[in-house]
Amino acid sequence: HRRFDFRPKTDPYCQARYTFCPTGSAVPVMKDEDVIEVYRLQAPVWEFKYGDLLGHLKIMHDAVGFKSSLTGKNYTMEWYELFQLGNCTFPHLRPGMDAPFWCNQGAACFYEGIDDAHWKENGTLVLMTTISGTMFNEMAKWVKYDNETGIYYETWTVQASPDKQSIVWFDAYECSKFILRTYQKLADLGAVFKKIQTNYTSIILFSGEPVYLGNETSIFGPLGNKTLAAAIRDFYSPFRPHRTVGEFFVDLLKIIDRVILNRQFYLFYNLEYWFLPMKFPYLKIIYEEVPLPTGSKTSFGV
Repeated sequence: HRRFDFRPKTDPYCQARYTFCPTGSAVPVMKDEDVIEVYRLQAPVWEFKYGDLLGHLKIMHDAVGFKSSLTGKNYTMEWYELFQLGNCTFPHLRPGMDAPFWCNQGAACFYEGIDDAHWKENGTLVLMTTISGTMFNEMAKWVKYDNETGIYYETWTVQASPDKQSIVWFDAYECSKFILRTYQKLADLGAVFKKIQTNYTSIILFSGEPVYLGNETSIFGPLGNKTLAAAIRDFYSPFRPHRTVGEFFVDLLKIIDRVILNRQFYLFYNLEYWFLPMKFPYLKIIYEEVPLPTGSKTSFGV
């Protein structure tokens, strides 16, 4: 996943049904001698709307919590889509615009408080480690860098097969990957994690070797490939929001026809388009363990 020099302004066309990070606040500077508890937080995606429904499918959202011993204050930190998951996964086909239009930025959100009921009811709220104020402040500097340079949400992991040793063609870039990077940074700063099992959700597409197609200009620009441009627009068309149930089922049949019967998928990754020759089992949602990291520095206790 590519890093960028700066975060571009979002286009007013991109609208979120639910406001991104509504109670967000600045990351506080902790006193060096503070002892801060670090919590693993996990709950079903969109739990506030659907309860545990997506939890049964093991589609989980991850975050990390902090509690300052000196002030007693709690904080939550997470990373998610600015304009909801659908906008990050598929583009809009706007009238008068040849190229698909993406609203696919993601960002970190930091706010005071930990909603215990939200994380505990259908998910996880568990103490993982303690860190010093110094370590927290170093982590905060890294979060700023990470947030300013890793700006696009990517839903899909793309692999050659369901095998554990399979080639990974493309890595997802979503909430759990941010949490994993945060844990690694804390470990590198000296945090020692408790021995607990940590599982994460991945949505995987299975594909043969991807074929590079080009970027927006080379495909959709004045000197672009009109046939390829039309094929990409045609592929994304059935993924648009639907007004009626009938429309949804008609488009679902088109998606099955293209992705499974014709084994085609067009992926937008790092502002470039790729063709994926799809393979059985085509798509899988997995919930598997990723062990907690150990640091690259000599660890020290708090």
